Amino acid sequence: MKVNVQSVNFNADQKLIDFIQLKLDKLENYYDKIIFADVYLKVQNTSAKENKITEILLSIPGDDIMVKKTCKKFEECVDECFSSLQRQLIKRKEKLSARV
Repeated sequence: MKVNVQSVNFNADQKLIDFIQLKLDKLENYYDKIIFADVYLKVQNTSAKENKITEILLSIPGDDIMVKKTCKKFEECVDECFSSLQRQLIKRKEKLSARV
């Protein structure tokens, strides 16, 4: 699966990009028809500690799945997005297999 990582107002280091790629590659175990993933990393200029925003847009045939999380660290956000996407993909796969 092709993963596009875009960091807004900062430069993401290679370790973070590799971590995101590794996590999102695991989603193919749950749903094998994923076309690509767009990941947007943003830092809010607020005094709150939870100022890191991660948005993941997953493109699958017939629909797109969008998840947005706000956390203290980008790794934490990616983990939360991953578990949310995992649940949605499992649910979608169960619906499709129920139709057939």
